[in-house]
Amino acid sequence: MAGRMTSDQPPATGERPGGPLIVTEDDNLLDDLLRLCAAAGATPEVAYGGSARGRGRGWAAAPLVIVGADCAPWLCGAGRRGGVVLVGRSADDRRLWELAVAVGAERVLALPDGESWLVDRIADAAEGVGPAAVTVGVIGGSGGAGASTLACALAVTAARAGRRTILVDADPLGGGLDVLLGGEKEEGLRWPAFAESRGRVAGGALEESLPRLHSLRVLSWDRGDCVAIPPQAMRAVVAAARRRGGAVVVDLPRRLDEAVVEALAQVDLGLLVVPAELRAVAAARRVAAGVQVVLPDLRVVARGGSDPAVGRAAEPAPDDIARLLGLPLAGELAWESGLADGLARGAPPGGDPRGPLRHFGTAFWERVLPGGEQVTGGGAELGQAVGGGSA
Repeated sequence: MAGRMTSDQPPATGERPGGPLIVTEDDNLLDDLLRLCAAAGATPEVAYGGSARGRGRGWAAAPLVIVGADCAPWLCGAGRRGGVVLVGRSADDRRLWELAVAVGAERVLALPDGESWLVDRIADAAEGVGPAAVTVGVIGGSGGAGASTLACALAVTAARAGRRTILVDADPLGGGLDVLLGGEKEEGLRWPAFAESRGRVAGGALEESLPRLHSLRVLSWDRGDCVAIPPQAMRAVVAAARRRGGAVVVDLPRRLDEAVVEALAQVDLGLLVVPAELRAVAAARRVAAGVQVVLPDLRVVARGGSDPAVGRAAEPAPDDIARLLGLPLAGELAWESGLADGLARGAPPGGDPRGPLRHFGTAFWERVLPGGEQVTGGGAELGQAVGGGSA
């Protein structure tokens, strides 16, 4: 896949609120601040001294105001507002702190030591960053548990409910979620394009670069030989996906390498998919032990066995599976008999309005994102909300 995503690309959307307002008459400081704005993908407005409140967007409207220490005395009578950063050359300058109180600055910053923090703050302001996305990780407790199918269904149901949704395929050996969603030929970047990402990746640029399938954005793998992503790239990309809010669903492998640990560290809630079989429960216990070292909030999805028309040995009940694993029960996911036929027709997992995957996903998001985007709460309560559907 041609092209690479780097940390200094600006978001390619029409939703950006604009760059910061810089107030300084110090040419050297201005050069430094313009360089940092460029690194953050933001175009600033520059004002001089007392003109800051009367020019262009002005003092009140800019998403962020960066005030040089040289101009701070002229702004002590300005109306108080959030998002003011006072910048000087020495954090030990007592007068700098006194000026910060006078202008109502949220932070005092000395360059060059504070450059990294300021680049991130400028980028946040330029992107209009709000609350981070609720991020759900889906892990199979055993081979063939159906974790990828559930991850796709959760993303599809979130997107169809009107939420900004990104689905991240963190399993290089899973075959590609774009294939599962019928979009392997869709234009857009795949994981190899992000392998060299470091630091901060712009959330808007990431979102716009990914294939759009079933009203959501999908970061998957191409058909090449790349089977690993450096941990720092995983950290940067997942952070960028979360930064613009909504819902992020991460399909995770059962093995834990450094990149998977970086992804898990940004997950709010984990769903461990466990088939209703004793061997699967035994395997899931080992998977859970490793995952919980990084992700404390791990819950069980008890997956029903294959077609009920086929004779099977007695299956453990969902409550028993959760009890054996010592984890809260997020719900039961029943067998969906028409799933294979639907996939063959191009319908995504969760696309059948009467299917268990749609039922589970819809109920899950209603409980997890009730408007306030809360992810905390007892597992039993969540399990009651998303209890199993039937085919």
